[in-house]
Amino acid sequence: MASSSSSSSGTASPCGACRFLRRKCTHDCIFAPYFGSEQGPAKFAAIHKVFGASNVSKLLLQIPPHDRPEAVATIAYEAQARIQDPVYGCVAHIFTLQQQVAFLQAQLMEAKAHLAQNAMNSHNNIENIFESAQIMMNMQENTKQKGVFFPSLS
Repeated sequence: MASSSSSSSGTASPCGACRFLRRKCTHDCIFAPYFGSEQGPAKFAAIHKVFGASNVSKLLLQIPPHDRPEAVATIAYEAQARIQDPVYGCVAHIFTLQQQVAFLQAQLMEAKAHLAQNAMNSHNNIENIFESAQIMMNMQENTKQKGVFFPSLS
């Protein structure tokens, strides 16, 4: 198949945007690098429906060429989000993600508190074991002095 960026000779297939708009794709087409001839029309359809081809073209011309691929991806994402949720667009996605972050932060704080409590309990248990061992050793010393034998702890 031909390249997604078409030439002025007309032998190459038009880019996805020009195919969707049913116009001839020129060699200096602003859309050609970002909307291939295969999946481009479907991707461009949402962008055209939400923002309009002329507005997107003007916007892309104002953006430095090295930033355009990211701009096109952002515009496409926002267009899809606006089609799914015409009122909030991608803000609804952001809000959902913020809620998830808040929930996960609360879970993390809960887990940290639980770990701290377990560490304190372990420390207390170790202290109790150490105290019990000290008591046993003292009892052993006292009984040795009295002549009673206990097996050693070690």
